[in-house]
Amino acid sequence: MRKGIHPENYRMVAFKDMSNGDVFLTRSTANTKETLDVEGVEYPLIKLEISRTSHPFYTGKSKLVDTAGRIDKFKNKYAKFKKE
Repeated sequence: MRKGIHPENYRMVAFKDMSNGDVFLTRSTANTKETLDVEGVEYPLIKLEISRTSHPFYTGKSKLVDTAGRIDKFKNKYAKFKKE
């Protein structure tokens, strides 16, 4: 493995799923100006639109918030190929 290609500044970061409020901690090098207090400790905050707790693949629900209507457009476009 090559030396010196990996970042050195890993630290604990709070990731927050904005769709359901779930917060999880993991190590990251991502930069952010916001912070979040988790159990009395302040961590840098990264906001997510979707995570493992809200993604349809992991939750088993096919509901996905789509403001542009792309999912409906896709389903209508390919409905004619559906086997009956």
